[in-house]
Amino acid sequence: MKMYQPLTARYRFRLYQDYNYNLFHYIATGVYPLNRKMLMLRILFMNGYKRAKYLKKISYFHRQGNNCYFQPINFGTEPHLIEFGDNVLVASGVRFVNHDIASFIFNSISEDGCFPTRVGKVIIGNNVFIGCNTIILYDVTIGDNVIIGAGSVVTKDIPHDSVAAGVPAKVIGTFEEYRKKYLEIVGCYSWDAKDDPNKKKKQIDFFFGSDKEENDG
Repeated sequence: MKMYQPLTARYRFRLYQDYNYNLFHYIATGVYPLNRKMLMLRILFMNGYKRAKYLKKISYFHRQGNNCYFQPINFGTEPHLIEFGDNVLVASGVRFVNHDIASFIFNSISEDGCFPTRVGKVIIGNNVFIGCNTIILYDVTIGDNVIIGAGSVVTKDIPHDSVAAGVPAKVIGTFEEYRKKYLEIVGCYSWDAKDDPNKKKKQIDFFFGSDKEENDG
């Protein structure tokens, strides 16, 4: 009983094409391309800035600007259809959907099976923060200076200088309004932003009260 499938002529030709593409890419760029699963493993233990820097180095996306931060390791099956501007921060769990496999249904009920998979581009502008677990669908452009709230589903274009959230995502404010509100909130903090050795205790005291106050109560 065979435990493997024999290599068909078509599959052997596909391997030959992949080998030649990878070899050409290495000669042209000095970076050997990885398949999607190997790439995800390669970048798994990098922090967000190093991950973005590495993906930029291997030209993983159609275009990527500078000073990006990518928490996810999976950018879907068509990263070549994604563009990022400068200073883009993508939180954990964000998903980019650049295709629609409804064609599988249409082809199964069609005699000629003439429906290819629909695909589309995603364009992210400059100075954009995308909150955790957001889903961004294809044919969407997010403008400059934009905040996308956590858990949003972005189905349409988001204009410049705006804050958007919800399912589907809608504009709920301006970038400048959110920036001012953000500064008001963090301005009340009692700890330094970076190298405060007592940050953890100060945060607990700030949000829950000190141990002394709890004991007195």
